[in-house]
Amino acid sequence: MLDIKFIRENPEIVRRALEQKGGTLDLDALLALDAQVSELRRKTEQLQAERNANAKAVSKARPEERAALIEKGKEIGQQLAQLEPQLRELEGQLKNLLYLTPTIPWEGAPVGPDDSFNVETRVHGNPRIFLFEPLDHVTLMEKNGWADLERAAKVSGSRSYILRGDLMIYEQALLRFALDQMVRAGFAPLSVPSLTKEEVLFGHGQFPTARDQVYSVDGEDAFLAGTAEVLLNYLHAGEILSEDELPKTYCALSPCFRSEAGSAGKDVRGLMRVHQFNKVEQYVLCTASLEESNKWFDTMLSISESILQALELPYRVLEVSTGDMGLGKYRQVDLETWVPSENRYRETHSCSALLDWQARRANLRYRDADGKVRYAYTLNNTALATPRILVMLLENHQNEDGTVNVPKAVQPYFGKERLGPTP
Repeated sequence: MLDIKFIRENPEIVRRALEQKGGTLDLDALLALDAQVSELRRKTEQLQAERNANAKAVSKARPEERAALIEKGKEIGQQLAQLEPQLRELEGQLKNLLYLTPTIPWEGAPVGPDDSFNVETRVHGNPRIFLFEPLDHVTLMEKNGWADLERAAKVSGSRSYILRGDLMIYEQALLRFALDQMVRAGFAPLSVPSLTKEEVLFGHGQFPTARDQVYSVDGEDAFLAGTAEVLLNYLHAGEILSEDELPKTYCALSPCFRSEAGSAGKDVRGLMRVHQFNKVEQYVLCTASLEESNKWFDTMLSISESILQALELPYRVLEVSTGDMGLGKYRQVDLETWVPSENRYRETHSCSALLDWQARRANLRYRDADGKVRYAYTLNNTALATPRILVMLLENHQNEDGTVNVPKAVQPYFGKERLGPTP
């Protein structure tokens, strides 16, 4: 969310950001409600001051004056009893509107309503030219007995999968490989729960707008997280860190869950879009410095690129448009990896800087060198997500006999140079 003071002073800047990002917030309604809250808060504070002054007067009053002062105190108390619930109700309404405010996007972001306005900035590697008829990843899995999609659907429904044999081991090897790259880069590895609370999802920014993407546990304040970032972003909620404790650089390996609402008919075959997956996530909490945020953005993007390069996969870099990046993001760059069977690139990594948008929601603060308490900046990026990356690895590294080569960087983790058929 944005600072209400900034919104009051810069309504046209906020209005333009809402237009660029496709926001649904009625900014005029927010400003009107803010004015109403401010006035009611002023009245309430004035009455509280009068009550305090009256209470002091009672303690010092002569006996003949005390009854009138006590009666006055009761009247003030009755007025406060009416105003305070109104104030709390309106403050809650204002907070709900503030949740819908956008981060002002950086000036270099392509302006457009959707992903068709994303801009390719560079390409790394060339798509492989096959000397045989390549297979798609589903056919490769079926040929080698590497997955059981039918039985997975029987026990778990659509968009589920079961990996078998070498492919199951390969997935685990890839996740550990990615985790090790993050640790070598200086990120602290964490394990995080899959269950999270509603307030945490509000702090992250997934609520209130994307509830349909989240699985909930009936009868409990419990939801299945769609990314470890949700929980990493709330670890220090409510704390006041010292500036020398920052940056906090975390990575986490966790199962992730998404309902994929609205994706009916898209990627229903295979491993591209599933309800449960595994991900190594990068997360940074840093000081409120644009220079510092930009530095970590470049660092996190570089880590993801180095992982794709180690996996020997061709990819491209996209500067994401204002309408595609979401409300909270200052800047977003996606990495898309080549899928031979589709003859196109598909997204595998998403690097995002959110400035203080999440920090204000989650109350992530630190005390700077001058003693001032400030909201921190946050960033996140994928290190590696499976099983999606298996689509690219299987298809790009396949052999004519159906076996699949393992990139040299992962061979020590997997123990073999190729994936072979499951006995």
